[in-house]
Amino acid sequence: MLTITPKAVEMILATRDQEGIDASHALRIAVMGGGCSGFQFALNFDDETREGDIAQQYGDLTVRVDPISARYLDDVTIDFIDDHRGRGFKIDNPRNLGSCGCGSSYNA
Repeated sequence: MLTITPKAVEMILATRDQEGIDASHALRIAVMGGGCSGFQFALNFDDETREGDIAQQYGDLTVRVDPISARYLDDVTIDFIDDHRGRGFKIDNPRNLGSCGCGSSYNA
């Protein structure tokens, strides 16, 4: 099961609001082939429910994941970090067997 921390939910909702995206739009998370290590996460807002979608609710945030991506998102945690090392979203994937130098893709 995918986990999104309360801080990450707060920042995702803030981003949605800042971008002027309607609150009815869900965050869609997908795992796609690509990058130099094989897989990449894709996150975007949309208002479409697709056949087989798995939906999770985090307060005012709905997250939708397609069934194939859901297999790769088990035990993944999305957090938002704001400390002396930097500020941004962090995706912790325990299945990561290796990633590329830029950190945008991983191998499972």
